[in-house]
Amino acid sequence: MALTLQREETGWLVRMEGQITLASAGELKEWLCEWLASGKDLEFDLGHVDEVDVTVLQLLWAAVRDSRNAGVRVLGRGSAAAVAAACETGFAQLPGFPLQE
Repeated sequence: MALTLQREETGWLVRMEGQITLASAGELKEWLCEWLASGKDLEFDLGHVDEVDVTVLQLLWAAVRDSRNAGVRVLGRGSAAAVAAACETGFAQLPGFPLQE
């Protein structure tokens, strides 16, 4: 499990690798709260994720939802496993969700 954050002048990048489970959710939630206060765009890179927990997908959706009120963008890309998890749980069908087929 690897979760890293890059804070750039133009936006933030969250990279996830391996198995991203409930154990990652606390740290991710903290970062998302900081990000929202920054007023910058956010990008998720789940390109090397083998497994992603529904709790993490819920946090991604919360970021999308909150970004609308903040006037910032949330982008993302994911591995086949991450996209499959988003589809199986119904998150990929939500407007603006950053991981879609």
